[in-house]
Amino acid sequence: MSHYSSQFLTVEVIKNTAIVTFNNPPAHTWTLQSLADLRDLVLKLNDDKNIYALVVTGGGDKFFSAGADLNIFASGDKKIAKDMSDVFGQAFETLANFQGVSIAALNGYAMGGGLEVALACDIRISEQQAIMALPEASVGLLPCAGGTQNLALLIGEGWTKRMILCGERVDAERALQIGLVEEIVATGEGRAAAISLATKVAKQSPVAVSACKSLIQNNRTMPISQALPQERQAFVDLFDSLDQEEGVQAFLNKRKPVWLNK
Repeated sequence: MSHYSSQFLTVEVIKNTAIVTFNNPPAHTWTLQSLADLRDLVLKLNDDKNIYALVVTGGGDKFFSAGADLNIFASGDKKIAKDMSDVFGQAFETLANFQGVSIAALNGYAMGGGLEVALACDIRISEQQAIMALPEASVGLLPCAGGTQNLALLIGEGWTKRMILCGERVDAERALQIGLVEEIVATGEGRAAAISLATKVAKQSPVAVSACKSLIQNNRTMPISQALPQERQAFVDLFDSLDQEEGVQAFLNKRKPVWLNK
């Protein structure tokens, strides 16, 4: 456990990767505090030049995260609803904009806000027993932490409507088929698989990775006619970085680069 840990988030740092384990048993439901903790954690990690990748997973072997605790909304208080929706947005949008690569290791049920936190990550690895759903409409609510938008961007409108409007759950195999996850691993292997993938990130220039990620995500809001000039400019801007010089020189000298993340 590292100094980044908090009440609901256990953080371990292995080389250039921060592994965040949700710690609100039994189902790792989200609260105002745990969402604020996640938001603040990602901001701190963005300031740590030694962190290139982030892995999120659930503690135990049954739940990744079951989303928000519905007891929070039992009173019907709109102020509570607004406060929760605001901090959901802050937490998951901050995660989506993490400077490095974020990987979700789904080790069980990922429901509602539990799936939305995975959707905010760059890559999703699912254990074979995982079940995914956005069931909010079944209790008179809707996904308010990016679910209606991020899911559609990832898997298309048709399957998004099946999952949200029809309340359809998907298992790992179906999730892989429709593009909701990028890989399936055996039960208990999600964390290790995510860490293994994160080590590949560390071989890349973190400055280049951050620029590439931003460009890739431009296609969510920007026409390609605007994005392509930005891509060319970002390439030129890399020549202001020390990592660009290090990367080219390391290749020419047939040695491994030593990244400075600046």
